[in-house]
Amino acid sequence: MRIKKIVYPTPLSQIEDIENDNIDVFIELEDEINISVVVSTPKNLISYMAKENINFIPASPPDIIVKSLIEENIEQAINNYAQEDAFWLKLFFVAGIDKTVIDLDRIDLFLKEIKRMNQELLND
Repeated sequence: MRIKKIVYPTPLSQIEDIENDNIDVFIELEDEINISVVVSTPKNLISYMAKENINFIPASPPDIIVKSLIEENIEQAINNYAQEDAFWLKLFFVAGIDKTVIDLDRIDLFLKEIKRMNQELLND
């Protein structure tokens, strides 16, 4: 899916360390859907873990990760996430608002089917 517009509520020029920060990004898709995402850098995730004295990032809708917060990197990543009808952009966005939109029962059924198929392969 094509991206119609990308808006940075915080101008990229105001970011002090483009390799250690995160920003909100607003995206308008060609189907008129508006999505917001968080774009982070790997160093920012490491800084967060150090600040919170933890060894992992807690479960949450994932950020889009870029090496540095420059327009080229952010737009490349967002365009990648917009492929195939913007599945990943839409999934991250709705899961961040209300995870019940995802049918966990259907996921569990699918996982059971995969387990059954794997068992069949092992038994052949």
